[in-house]
Amino acid sequence: MGIYQHNVTLNNGQATTLEAYKGKVLLIVNTASKCGFTPQYEGLEALYKKHKESGLEILGFPCDQFGHQEPGSDDDIAQFCTMNFGVTFPLFKKTEVNGPNANPLFVELKNKAPGLLGSKRIKWNFTKFLVNAEGKVLKRYAPTAKPSDIEKDIVKLLG
Repeated sequence: MGIYQHNVTLNNGQATTLEAYKGKVLLIVNTASKCGFTPQYEGLEALYKKHKESGLEILGFPCDQFGHQEPGSDDDIAQFCTMNFGVTFPLFKKTEVNGPNANPLFVELKNKAPGLLGSKRIKWNFTKFLVNAEGKVLKRYAPTAKPSDIEKDIVKLLG
């Protein structure tokens, strides 16, 4: 299954597919509001504002599988992200990234860009996946990778 065939649901309940982002460079991130890495929302938003006109889309997928750090509803999450970090990039419905109920998009991302030592499992919030404009999953970044650390890779893809 290609990356663009995945069905996803925006935070507001609107169903779509990743086809809507075809031709864009994507940074797909599993996020959380009560995590030590939560301040990365600020860096992600800065990247988005700086490069969105050049073809970057950042897709945020809130996840509550790591230390119960995303306990709120989809509305709570959207409000938190907007009020605290001015997030304007798309946020999706809360999802699972590991286990039997893992979102198929994250299953594909993990298979195409395994982690350290070939590990498929996502280890924590704010794991990031870079996808080129043709839909090829290129790289996985650890939660500790700051958005600014990824910028050079994004700029190369944006041409």
